[in-house]
Amino acid sequence: MNRATVVTEALNLLDEVGLESVSTRRLAQRLGVEQPSLYYHFRTKKDLLAAMAQAAMAPHADAPLPAPEDDWREWFLENTRSFRRTLLLRRDGARLHAGSAPTGDLDRIRRKMAFLVTSGVPEREAQMAMLAAGRYTVGSVLEEQAETGAGDAMEGLTDVPQLDHESAFEAGLALILEGLVQRTEAAGSRAS
Repeated sequence: MNRATVVTEALNLLDEVGLESVSTRRLAQRLGVEQPSLYYHFRTKKDLLAAMAQAAMAPHADAPLPAPEDDWREWFLENTRSFRRTLLLRRDGARLHAGSAPTGDLDRIRRKMAFLVTSGVPEREAQMAMLAAGRYTVGSVLEEQAETGAGDAMEGLTDVPQLDHESAFEAGLALILEGLVQRTEAAGSRAS
């Protein structure tokens, strides 16, 4: 048993039982080891959850970085969509990710920010837009994943519109991008 095996099995357990039911006791049983042996790899459950969050983000973390010739607007949209898709890959993916620190991703974040700034987006606006898009995405996925299984309670209510999560997400993302474009254009006008 190594650290990667523990994280993989912890993520499989997450998918089966949900975040509320993930425990070091259940994980140890799943691995066929005594619970204290998990502490060799992770001192606390918080450390295990952080490693799980980092591993769960691998599909987004491994996505190609923007190229200088990319349109920053299209890249911003696709980067945010990639983040959403990755959160949706795991049961309670947004809850697992919420509050985690991007420790292994700092260089990628810097490169993404540099791309936006080089493309003409003011640095402060780029920072705030990336933060807003990230938090918006986590919140959207939290709501979407919380609603899974709650749909039965909504059936039969004819006066409540059915929510298409992807369309709603895209509408909100478009509003964030539109605001960023307007601020970028205004900054460009002030500069000239």
